[in-house]
Amino acid sequence: MLMRTDPFRDFDRLAQQLLGTGSTSRPAIMPMDAWREGDTFVVEFDLPGVAPDTLDIDVERNVLTVRAERPARNGDWELLAAERPKGLFSRQLVLGDNLDLDRVEAAYDAGVLRLRIPVAERARPRKIEVQHRGAEMSGSADSAQIEAGSSTEATG
Repeated sequence: MLMRTDPFRDFDRLAQQLLGTGSTSRPAIMPMDAWREGDTFVVEFDLPGVAPDTLDIDVERNVLTVRAERPARNGDWELLAAERPKGLFSRQLVLGDNLDLDRVEAAYDAGVLRLRIPVAERARPRKIEVQHRGAEMSGSADSAQIEAGSSTEATG
């Protein structure tokens, strides 16, 4: 049998029941990690116990919205502990113009939702050829190349 020994947890639960906080009317937190792998931006959301058919992912302009639902259990049983949030989960990410939001990929496995968002072609580093007239310039090269994009490095 599970023993409850934390009086503050019981107080928090009572406050949630009396004040209505923690109900299904407000979205619960959706923990996430985000990183860049080469030319792809990756975001992972922890959603254990969420059925894949409740996942809803929308993109409008540069705002990506993820919604999911973990329904509350119904039945004739006594609740001994309730630490996992139930109800609607929602998270919005404001993404930069350097991402290609038309090519977002989503996969859900083992309670983790992974989004892969490619960097837009226009935001990728590229080479720009500099044209010049050979007779007026000194040096043996016919053209020089300059790398577009960020060329600064972090120093510390």
